[in-house]
Amino acid sequence: MNLLVVADPLEAFNPKKDSTLAMMREAQRRGDAVWACEPRHLHWAGGAGAAQAGPVRALCRHIQVLDAAKPWFSEIEQVERALHDFDAVLMRKDPPFDSEFFYATHLLEQAEREGACVFNAPRALRDHPEKLAILEWPQFIPATLVSRDMAQLRAFAAEHGDIIVKPLDGMGGAGIFRLRAGAGGSPDVNLGVVLETLTDWGRRSIMAQRFIPEIAQGDKRVLIIGGEPVPFALARIPQHGETRGNLAAGGLGVAQPLTASDRAMAEALGPTLAARGLLLVGIDIIGERLTEINVTSPTCFVEITQQTGFDVAARFLDALQAQS
Repeated sequence: MNLLVVADPLEAFNPKKDSTLAMMREAQRRGDAVWACEPRHLHWAGGAGAAQAGPVRALCRHIQVLDAAKPWFSEIEQVERALHDFDAVLMRKDPPFDSEFFYATHLLEQAEREGACVFNAPRALRDHPEKLAILEWPQFIPATLVSRDMAQLRAFAAEHGDIIVKPLDGMGGAGIFRLRAGAGGSPDVNLGVVLETLTDWGRRSIMAQRFIPEIAQGDKRVLIIGGEPVPFALARIPQHGETRGNLAAGGLGVAQPLTASDRAMAEALGPTLAARGLLLVGIDIIGERLTEINVTSPTCFVEITQQTGFDVAARFLDALQAQS
């Protein structure tokens, strides 16, 4: 199989824990050719009178994955190729989901029309913003408000007393605040300034959720591949007085078997998301509540595999080959 991975610059990968690298390493182990490009390398030319009539192409790097941590790859060649020439194209660009990410999904969707097999499906990436996708399953989520109206947000804080507020386009725990009512139900002294900052004085929508005390036991990442849950989750446990469990915010990752509740939730969402073209999904669960659905570049492959022996990358490549 010829595999093209659309991702951030290879030089920026963290070889110790990068899930995209784990996918590449497993693909190479199976004898597949591994190629990479960045979203900025995607392009299309055509139209009446144009010298070229498509398809979507990219400047691609054919690489060999090495055993060493640094450098972790060597470049065999660099050549421009059409995306439909590859057996599979993986979109693994990290958030934020900004305008350039959005445009890249449209180019990848055009590549699909030209015969490329792209995972996750570009339209599905656009249709499932990672914070807002949970609204489709309200039975699983904590009390939640999405708004930019200051009065509504203040009323939510007053109703629930202890809340989390976060931007809709953040990642890695960036911009997340916990706000707690004081004695007698008085609002958190930082409530006003936090809401003003996150909403840009009412110009940007944010999410507010009731605080879930079970965060102390970890923010669990459950991976769903081809509609089926991986049997282990990675609980990202807050450290040093933090309320955020994100690994990027210093959380400790501890792999553990899925609870009955974790599995039931993953099995309820998995088939629907897979049918929409989402081969790989990472859902985040605190206690028994769903807090996020990650579709752009779900991680935690390496940590789960190292701690449990369950080869997540092999499971993923099996599913990828079955659909390519």
